[in-house]
Amino acid sequence: MKAPEIYILLMICLTTPIVGQSSSPFFTDITEPAGLRFQHSFGDSELSNIVEGTGPGAVFFDYDNDEYPDIYLLNGTWKPGVSDNRSRNLRGQLSNALYRNNRDGTFTDVTAAAGVGDQGFGMGGSAADFDLDGDLDLYVLNYGANVFYRNEGDGTFTDITEEAGLADPLWSVSAPWLDYDGDGDLDLYVANYLEYDEGAFRSFYAAQGYPGPLAYKGQPDHLYRNNGDGTFTDVTEAAGMLDPDGRAMSAIAVDLDQDGDQDIYVANDAMPSAYWVNDGHGKFEDRALMQGVAFGEGGQGASSMGPVVGDIDRNGLMDIWIPDMAYGCLLSQKEEGLFADVTAETNLAVICGQYTGWGSGLIDFDNDGYLDVFVANGNAHHLYTEEDVLAHNDGTGHYLDVAKNAGSYFESKSVGRGAAFADLDNDGDLDILVANLGESPKLLRNDTENGNHWLTVVPLLSDSETVAIGATVTVTVGQRRSIHPVHAVFGYLSTSDPRPHFGLGTAEVADRIEIVWPDGEQQVLESVPANQILEVVQGAK
Repeated sequence: MKAPEIYILLMICLTTPIVGQSSSPFFTDITEPAGLRFQHSFGDSELSNIVEGTGPGAVFFDYDNDEYPDIYLLNGTWKPGVSDNRSRNLRGQLSNALYRNNRDGTFTDVTAAAGVGDQGFGMGGSAADFDLDGDLDLYVLNYGANVFYRNEGDGTFTDITEEAGLADPLWSVSAPWLDYDGDGDLDLYVANYLEYDEGAFRSFYAAQGYPGPLAYKGQPDHLYRNNGDGTFTDVTEAAGMLDPDGRAMSAIAVDLDQDGDQDIYVANDAMPSAYWVNDGHGKFEDRALMQGVAFGEGGQGASSMGPVVGDIDRNGLMDIWIPDMAYGCLLSQKEEGLFADVTAETNLAVICGQYTGWGSGLIDFDNDGYLDVFVANGNAHHLYTEEDVLAHNDGTGHYLDVAKNAGSYFESKSVGRGAAFADLDNDGDLDILVANLGESPKLLRNDTENGNHWLTVVPLLSDSETVAIGATVTVTVGQRRSIHPVHAVFGYLSTSDPRPHFGLGTAEVADRIEIVWPDGEQQVLESVPANQILEVVQGAK
């Protein structure tokens, strides 16, 4: 064979896709055509303190029960002690917003009609059916008192904050729901950040813009028990969880040790993170140091942001990914209960090291059966923009930077903060909502086309037919088992669609679906066809 022929053959081999290989994810920015005409403001004309620079998050939740995720967006406010007097013209002008999914690719602002236009200094949002009446209620997290809205089931909400006992007065950033005591209703863990001093501390490097988190005292998180009558009781101390000096950036509730009850992982800022292990009897113990999840290789100086979980290496155990202001931290559960930092060996350190990471997701964007990584990026102390990260799992636990081929959005820059994920059009792939600081949010439609198959499994409680938060769904295809905890509050300040989504690759049938319900009951389905949203009611035959 002549040299030119060898060259041609080599080029054909390099450019011809391997059978079964999935293409990189591709996204289209549909913010404008979707009708999301929302502009975030931090309540000031100039970014000047840590309160203004911390939010916002983003929320996907199906408030009207039409099986299409709606959007709730958080806004700042002009607030004495935080905002500059020169910006007081913004007083009373800013509020959060609810957008209804019209099921045709567009959204309608229904904030006023729904009655959820809170004008506090919004940070994040958390949605769950706390009263088991079949619709999702909304908890708004603020710098200052939080707001709890009960969904009335007719498109409107009622503020029941005071009567419910959930007006947590601290600086709240995240609130995962969980049934920690096994009584059948959802309790609430409220993660709080720090005690801002209204600008009194001035001993900081001027080029930094404003002081960082270590200039302030931390605040305790709170665990609230659902009393089953519309009220909650603070049981933080009784549960053994009182830590007066935490600096929570976000938290996630999931059964990390797979013993049948919900644990809580809290990503703290510039200090050890906490891993509250549930003993199944109403008590928790922080085992972060013992289990290897208090620090990553970056040590305690890491500014941990929004934690997410998923089984990266498909060994049946949950791993934790935490973006930060440098490389990020991927903690892999190698044996039950023990974690190791694999950020460098998976190539995520190289991909993320140049950015300031905040909101993130471990999501199978191309339905090949392996979890990819998205990270929203942006400077922490200035309105300096950065590109977002999209890293593709090659099936071996190694990540490749594919952002440059994932659509024109990834060529743009923003000051990113929260990120939420949902199949907003129910077409079988997961879309992205990015909340930006001082800018409009971005809604990214997943337009990946590779022929891969998918399955969305929706476990519903028999008494309310709402999604069973705290359940675990495992899908088996051939030799590959994919495990997915049922939860909505994860990542930075955000809430996502709780419906477990599975990429099946080229398989047209899932061999086996196993659901472990919150009460421990197990349910198995076999030979389930792909490409459907499958609702499974607990106990149904």
